Amino acid sequence: MTAKIIYLVCAITFFVGCSSNDNTTEPEPPVTSVNTISSLEFIDELIIPMQDINGIPIGGFSGIDYKNDVWYIISDGSDPIRYYTAGISYNQNSFTNATIDRMIEIRDAMGNSFLENQVDPEAIRFDTSTGNIIYASEGSINNGTNPALLEIGTNGIQLRNYVLPDNLAANIIDDLSGPRHNGALESLSISFDNNAYWIGMELPLIEDGPEPTTSDTESPVRITRINKNTGLAERQFAYELDPVDREPTLGTTFTINGLVEILEYDEDKFLSIERSFSSGYLDGGNTVKIYKVDATNATNILGITAFSNETYTKATKTLLFEFDNIRNQLTNTIVDNIEGITFGPVLSDGSKSLVVISDNNFNAFLPQLNQLIVFKVVP
Repeated sequence: MTAKIIYLVCAITFFVGCSSNDNTTEPEPPVTSVNTISSLEFIDELIIPMQDINGIPIGGFSGIDYKNDVWYIISDGSDPIRYYTAGISYNQNSFTNATIDRMIEIRDAMGNSFLENQVDPEAIRFDTSTGNIIYASEGSINNGTNPALLEIGTNGIQLRNYVLPDNLAANIIDDLSGPRHNGALESLSISFDNNAYWIGMELPLIEDGPEPTTSDTESPVRITRINKNTGLAERQFAYELDPVDREPTLGTTFTINGLVEILEYDEDKFLSIERSFSSGYLDGGNTVKIYKVDATNATNILGITAFSNETYTKATKTLLFEFDNIRNQLTNTIVDNIEGITFGPVLSDGSKSLVVISDNNFNAFLPQLNQLIVFKVVP
């Protein structure tokens, strides 16, 4: 399928804001979930071109959500901290339109702009039960800024800062425990029962295991359930990362593989995105996979301070989709820095749709794409 670039028509507002009556006694049959996912079918790709809004570049798309016919996209840009609302349209064959409608500055509880290294937005969800937005911040570990789960109004003003487990906090005393810099809180999902938020770390805590390499390592990350009402963690499970997919090339040495997003689609059932990157490749160096994850039998590890010498059960995962399979259908055969995932509107045949988005890093390291990809969900 031919990739397309749709030039966005932007109408921008920049907010700066301070039963049944049957009496039968026969037992009812067991309920079978309709939220099954057997495969994903690629529909189309769309590239959002680089452009400015009031001199501020569009980009850094680190998370995406869709609710009530509105698309919410968060940027990891820092001047200012911001999210966008967008209009994205597609059918069973292709994208048809995309617009960035508003850019809203995210501010603290006093209505002040965030200074550098105070927050680093990485994921976004719109909560229909509150009408507010939840976003995850990676923080800045080297600068002693903790990862955070934050609630804001649609005007961008902070309403709540949730309490996270102590072991997710930045450790500036030594390098023996705690989150790794640029490997902290990266993923976010509203729970299937709508009573909690799930947050996931990109890389293992230092005390839990090493970063993945091209060799197989024990590299589990923690995914935590935060109760909406109490604001406290009530469950946590371990998710094992894959090895890095490729050795770096062209004399370079950098590699990483991490968990970049989660989406709960049934009770204790998730979609996860793992993104492996190796430097030196003309195709961007990314290897991206979507897994189905089952945490039904996973141990609640909230009370486990470190995994060494502990017995516990990790969540299981099954490969659902590998982006290398559609690389030849994408712009310049590039699978870019995909970081966000959300269910979109239902397609005309009644199927669910799924959309992913990439973070172009504002082309800080090499030319990258603001890439949208849409799939049909096959039950």
